[in-house]
Amino acid sequence: MQTFSSGTTIYTGVNALQALRTLCGERVLIVTDRFFSENGTARELASLCGGECRIFDRVQPDPPLSLIAEGIAVIKEFCPDSIVALGGGSPIDCAKGILSLGSSDARLIAVPTTSGTGSEVTSFSILTHEGVKHPLIDEKLRPSAAILDPSLLEALPPKLIADSGMDVLSHCLEAIAAKNASPFSDALAMCAFDSARRLLPKSFAGDTSVRQALHNAATMAGLAFDNAGLGACHALSHAIGGKFHLAHGRINGILLPHIIQFNAETCPEPYHRLACFCGLSGIRALSAAIVRLRSVLQLPESLTQAGLQIADVLAAADELCQTAQNDPCSQGNPRPVTSADYLALLRQCL
Repeated sequence: MQTFSSGTTIYTGVNALQALRTLCGERVLIVTDRFFSENGTARELASLCGGECRIFDRVQPDPPLSLIAEGIAVIKEFCPDSIVALGGGSPIDCAKGILSLGSSDARLIAVPTTSGTGSEVTSFSILTHEGVKHPLIDEKLRPSAAILDPSLLEALPPKLIADSGMDVLSHCLEAIAAKNASPFSDALAMCAFDSARRLLPKSFAGDTSVRQALHNAATMAGLAFDNAGLGACHALSHAIGGKFHLAHGRINGILLPHIIQFNAETCPEPYHRLACFCGLSGIRALSAAIVRLRSVLQLPESLTQAGLQIADVLAAADELCQTAQNDPCSQGNPRPVTSADYLALLRQCL
């Protein structure tokens, strides 16, 4: 039996932020980072929310459990009935962690400012503790509303577009091959992949007219993997990112061609279908398209190009492989992945 569900209402398009006027309660906590606090965006959202608002702006990349504890202290004292997460994946994941570990019943509203994580519609949250990324998976983590407003995307730097865009592609590629994939998740993943593949170079080059479509694609990819699951790419990427603090999408871009080759040896059919949908001649062409796009987006093709030292990666190899095997995403991979398999994949990416 297969299932597909989503409890998130999506508000998308011009003036979507106006939905905050009716979504928020009387006491609102805005969870964000210093950038959006200092540039006035958080205050703009507070004015739309109405009621009494407080801004928690201490979010940092790869939010650690110590930060979650700070946020929990705030909600215990402030008692918000709504939490608005403003920013990329880190503020949204942080807000989810605060809600979950703080046992709050506040309504969660996600306002993503990057087009990549899909966290605005998923039951996933990635939190970091002592250099290890820990995925939390619980339906209670899924936001009740997601607001996709193009006005928040106009000033995106190319580097962020590239990193987050590769994350979208990895979500799609893992979702179509994952153990719990269904016709519903496949439809979203394939459409999102094709849109992202075509539009990312334009957005990277500065064309703001395509960014709403990319924003929508990122959310569609989030819906797909939230139902279908992920796989070895994210498991190993979480391990590497937690240890060496590289951008998640950048690591995914390095891993993807190798993961496709690994999975296609025993489970080629999903990749064949995606290639056909995109007008590509087969799995090899699909992998080559990712490599070409990675080059256009000026992303590294190896971990050493990304700035890591071979000796450092090899010294941490056993730890990385064990962490990847223990990651819940690993269980969704269509092909069983052993520690030796992860080590081989890691070596291929050096």
